[in-house]
Amino acid sequence: MKRQELDNLIRQSKAPGAVMLYGESHFLIEHYARQLSDVEDPNILNVYFDEYNHASAKAHLSQGSLFGGRNVLIVKSEKKLPKNDLLAFLELVKKNPDNIFIYAYFGTDFKKSSTSAFSAKTGGVAVRLFRPFPNEARQIVLAEAASRGIDLEPYAATHLLESQNGDLALSVNELEKFALLPGRIGVKEINELVYGVAEVKVDQLIDALLKKEDFVPILRRLQESGEDEIRLLTALTNHIAQLYLFFASIRLNGRADSAKILGYKLPPRIEQERSQQSVRFKQHHYTRLMALLGDTELKMKSGGGSKDTLLISTFLKVQSLI
Repeated sequence: MKRQELDNLIRQSKAPGAVMLYGESHFLIEHYARQLSDVEDPNILNVYFDEYNHASAKAHLSQGSLFGGRNVLIVKSEKKLPKNDLLAFLELVKKNPDNIFIYAYFGTDFKKSSTSAFSAKTGGVAVRLFRPFPNEARQIVLAEAASRGIDLEPYAATHLLESQNGDLALSVNELEKFALLPGRIGVKEINELVYGVAEVKVDQLIDALLKKEDFVPILRRLQESGEDEIRLLTALTNHIAQLYLFFASIRLNGRADSAKILGYKLPPRIEQERSQQSVRFKQHHYTRLMALLGDTELKMKSGGGSKDTLLISTFLKVQSLI
């Protein structure tokens, strides 16, 4: 099913009772999971993959609501659930249409086999959610603003998205800053209250460095926004150290699990990027990079000479080493 078809069903209060949400836009997956679970008297059970237990999830959909409402099961997962588990949940919803099952799949494997359980026969639908085009993203920001009682100018919505590098989730989060402001919100208010990620995102600098691209314009923008040389050096050092942990994990286990490596789970896209980036380098690359960055940090903290010159020189050496 296409997103527009799901929108029409939601508007007509005919939303399906069993839905798989998947695709490239994690913001839209979360957005539709909230919309579909926004029913009268919901009894919601949110389950994340690490907490997933088929028996307890099945019991939630099997039982009648104690207060006469609707039981809602939301499973958020980066890994595929067994097809038999999905079919069991779909069968329960089919038997009791008052209940709702939402499978929010945040993984990157979009093969048809992962959605085959959701069909006309089982009563479920699968909706792939692509990243919105710029105009669609602007309309979503405007709609989110209106839902919060914020009168946002259309161009200001575009400006807000640009300030957050097109990240829809970050842009919508920024709307909270305008909730108490009277009158229409324009570009002036965006510039005054929004932290412009596009201007000061350290990750952009690191990405340019490791891709051997021209990093100086990004470095200058970061410095103009108040970032100092030691912090930028430390950010690169931490990133390289993290990549080495991914590199070592992949060599030992064949894959990298950010939850085990870092103690917290990265979004699937970022975890995949870290994994791919880490194996671009070999052991000797990491050894030389860490030695160089450690030596530079010591020189900066010891004083003497220009930190800016030392930083640029070190970044150029980094690019020559990889």
